[in-house]
Amino acid sequence: MGVPSDEVVQIRHADAAGNPAVVTISCPDKTGLGCDLCRVVLLFGLSVVKGDMSTDGRWCYIVLWVLPRRERPVPWDILKDRLLQLCPVASPFGFDAAYLAAAGLQDAAPPEPQLFLLKLCCFDRMGLLHGNATLSIRSNLDLNAGSSVSTDVTRVLCELEFTIRRVKVSTTPDGSVLDLFFITDARSLISSNILFSTFKMIFSFGNDFRELLHTKSRREEAYDKLDSVLGDSLASREIDPATEDMLSCLQTCASLTPAVMEQMFNTDLIIEEQSINTRGDTTISVTMDNSLSSVHTLIQIQCGDRKGLLYDIMRTVKDCNIQISYGRFYASQNGRCDVDLFVVQSDGKKILDQQMERTLCCRLRMELLRPLRVAMVKRGPDIELLVANPVEVSGKGRPLVFYDMTLALKNLQKRIFLAEIGRHVVEDREWEVYRVHFGEEHDFSPSLRSKIVDGVTSMLMGLD
Repeated sequence: MGVPSDEVVQIRHADAAGNPAVVTISCPDKTGLGCDLCRVVLLFGLSVVKGDMSTDGRWCYIVLWVLPRRERPVPWDILKDRLLQLCPVASPFGFDAAYLAAAGLQDAAPPEPQLFLLKLCCFDRMGLLHGNATLSIRSNLDLNAGSSVSTDVTRVLCELEFTIRRVKVSTTPDGSVLDLFFITDARSLISSNILFSTFKMIFSFGNDFRELLHTKSRREEAYDKLDSVLGDSLASREIDPATEDMLSCLQTCASLTPAVMEQMFNTDLIIEEQSINTRGDTTISVTMDNSLSSVHTLIQIQCGDRKGLLYDIMRTVKDCNIQISYGRFYASQNGRCDVDLFVVQSDGKKILDQQMERTLCCRLRMELLRPLRVAMVKRGPDIELLVANPVEVSGKGRPLVFYDMTLALKNLQKRIFLAEIGRHVVEDREWEVYRVHFGEEHDFSPSLRSKIVDGVTSMLMGLD
């Protein structure tokens, strides 16, 4: 069970190696909270092996048993702080929530984070975006300050809590590399103290709560880490607020051809391909039952475990405007997962419309089957790697996609000549599309293309 406490977020560390840590959240409920929490858990490299969640529509209680996916220290204090920032604040001092909402003091939308441009000029080398440099540096993200950690550019950006919104990487004929990262800073001046947050909500302190990247100390922290990682490969580095001209360029990206869209987004082709390659441990079952509860529809899912599975389920339910009243998740040691979700529609009623049932089941199956699309496609005379992930209705993309891509390509000994991120709308859904061009020196045979697709897919899905 969870950890009994008055704290909003509690983390009980594993009592032995190989055992899961227990994360307990108890706070006011809000639509999509489960998805937001699972997204942060995925971002911190954790795998959910068991989960329980329940809500009465006003207050929710969530317990997650989590394990690190890789053998590296987990910054538990920062994870707790990030989870805490997602939790709604209870109505203070006995005020009724309806009164605060009417007064405009509750559920105010947070301001859009400020966008910054990180520009790196480097000399090219294998694994530049995902190298094997070693640094020894004091960081808020290191559990043991001064310890040695294997890192790289994308890993450093993750450790610094920078969110990559767009990226453009290009190589010049003289062997120089220009990396442009449009980033936002997840670390802010907002205190994680609940009482302080409550005063903030009531009295609206406004611009005193901003990202830290506008400060000299925060930029110097980023410069120091990048200098340590890139060493002599680094010619210059610079962080500046993004201008309006930069923002307009951010929206411009190469379009997808009809052939590429057919290859990556045709659901019939994806299902047919998967049916040929399906093994016994990868079968997916999604069923709905209205007979077990008078007020809820039961969604039952059985499938193979993988990286981000619970996030994909919660994201799909959130995007379909379905509310979870009670949920249970269990991943067995044989690699199979069982999920039970008692849900209602946004109006609080069961899902009785058969067409809606079929649509929701089909959507869940597809998201469990292929949450990301990976393909090697032709672009004129060249071949490029495309990776697409669906964007949440809230506008957030899947975390760590660029990090996993660059790590997989480094393991495959493939240099990146050009890379960019753009967003495209396909059949009323927005997708975040990562494009990687390898340059003219590569000769891609069918077997090599398949090897790259399989390697990147395995890394993204945690099957490596």
